[in-house]
Amino acid sequence: MTDTVSAPLLAVDDLSVEFGSSRVVENLSFSVRAGRTLAIVGESGSGKSVTSLSIMRLADMMGGRFATGQALFESRKGRIDLTTATQKTMRGIRGKEIAMIFQEPMTSLNPVFTIGNQIAEVLMLHEGMTKAAALGEAERLLAMVRLPDAAELLGRYPHQLSGGMRQRVMIAMALACRPKLLIADEPTTALDVTIQAQILTIIRELQSELGMAVIFITHDMGVVAEMADDVVVMWKGRKIEEGPVAEIFANPRHPYTQTLLAAVPKLGSMKGQDFPKRLPLTIMDDETPRLVGGEHLQDTARYGASPVLSVRDLVTRFDIKKGIFGGVTHRVHAVEKVSFDIYPGETLALVGESGSGKSTIGRTIQQLQHETSGAILFDGRPVSSMNGIERQRLKQEIQYIFQDPFASLDPRKTVGFSIAEPIRTHGLIHDGKAIQKRVDALLERVGLTSAHARRYPHEFSGGQRQRVCIARALASNPKLIIADEALSALDVSIQASILNLFMELQEQQGLAYLFISHDMAVVEKMSHRVAVLYLGQVVEIGTRRQIFETPMHSYTQRLLSAVPVADPSRARDRSMLEGEIPSPVRRVGDEPVIFSRTEIAPGHFVADAT
Repeated sequence: MTDTVSAPLLAVDDLSVEFGSSRVVENLSFSVRAGRTLAIVGESGSGKSVTSLSIMRLADMMGGRFATGQALFESRKGRIDLTTATQKTMRGIRGKEIAMIFQEPMTSLNPVFTIGNQIAEVLMLHEGMTKAAALGEAERLLAMVRLPDAAELLGRYPHQLSGGMRQRVMIAMALACRPKLLIADEPTTALDVTIQAQILTIIRELQSELGMAVIFITHDMGVVAEMADDVVVMWKGRKIEEGPVAEIFANPRHPYTQTLLAAVPKLGSMKGQDFPKRLPLTIMDDETPRLVGGEHLQDTARYGASPVLSVRDLVTRFDIKKGIFGGVTHRVHAVEKVSFDIYPGETLALVGESGSGKSTIGRTIQQLQHETSGAILFDGRPVSSMNGIERQRLKQEIQYIFQDPFASLDPRKTVGFSIAEPIRTHGLIHDGKAIQKRVDALLERVGLTSAHARRYPHEFSGGQRQRVCIARALASNPKLIIADEALSALDVSIQASILNLFMELQEQQGLAYLFISHDMAVVEKMSHRVAVLYLGQVVEIGTRRQIFETPMHSYTQRLLSAVPVADPSRARDRSMLEGEIPSPVRRVGDEPVIFSRTEIAPGHFVADAT
């Protein structure tokens, strides 16, 4: 344990940050010492990310102004006030002494450079390495964050990787120069639980090895409990509570902290329940917590009706390598022989690790990706035989909420325009005033206000942008919503209200959901049935209760055991999860073994061990 008498590595004192006339961080003070982890928690828009951008001196590049305060950093060149240092000084510190893992990896990686070149650039710039040595170190870093085929990935581009894989590339890049301070802004948001558990272990091990300080910005209270030594709780740009992690969890003093902890979905809380359940929410009314809503059983699935969607033996593969004569030599076997039905009013959850094929299934159903073989039927009609008009209707009736909200919103258009676009495209409402009224109502449904319609995507926090995407998906009155990690960018209090909103809409409109997620506690709360994916195949499928209470496949058991628990008193298992994820990339002709599944209980199918 680090000597607590020693000077802090970073001391933020009375920091206020303004954008125009709006003060988004107010009189914030905290410190972090070498070898310790400080978690900054709070809801979307509370000023967490602006605080981290201010420390990196990126906030002023985005139009921010430091109205008061300072941020003193113990650099290798002496003590520096980061708020007044020149940009030349900051260029020597950023990436080298203070590294940051951003919330949205696709906006942080350059789309025109390979992964290898982007990591190598950091090492060549700060460590003076040769290109060859930097690429060798880049491969080691990618292997360290448990990416399969690290050597192969060096030549790939960001768009060729899944969201979770991109986030691991960002983590590898941030750790490249072994920084004194690592700022992690929602670093495990896009990661499934097993990868998350390993990444957290990697960060902890490097921290103890290097004496590195970590500032963890997150809304995942399980991660806070597992990682943090100290916690700062922010609300509306101000620090409202601070203390050791055990004290904050055991004895939260501020009503907002109490509300935040009450909203955390806990794995196992639905034990013994056959159906999902809407639960009352604790919300903040000024400074007072207030309970809204009641307990409501979500018995909405109409299994007697015809399925909204049927997937039969779906196979989706990508050609990625060609020989010197242009012939394909390697393929990604993203999805292999997947079959399932989704009924009106039902939520089917797809869970599995990054790269297991979850998002590819969603994109193939939405016809953003063409299937290699198999059939997709919507309302009993094969999608492959639909004409142009039917396909246009399909795009209205199946809506997709993407994992990365910033990449799915047009930065040049107001969010009001983006929400109205599907209404106009599908000719649902023709009167301009009526469209505006609908947009305002949708924004209010997802916890925003009508005033937000005039803003642009860059003016929102990550969680607020995701709420805009949810409002846009609801705009065209769909029958099926594919939610691809739709809640991953949301803080727990908003996540709880959006979950209830999803379930309320399902009951009112008979909506079906394909819910793609790595958050097992949210899946347990939301879903009627669960399908577990491993290397593009369904290894277990059954009711929510069957999967969570009697998981039979070893992979399902492993997924559930990796979930971080929001209890800092629980002993941390610091051992790495065993085993590597095999690569889905195969040589042409090297076909994967297709698992056969056995029905061990009505509706509960488990893949046979091979």
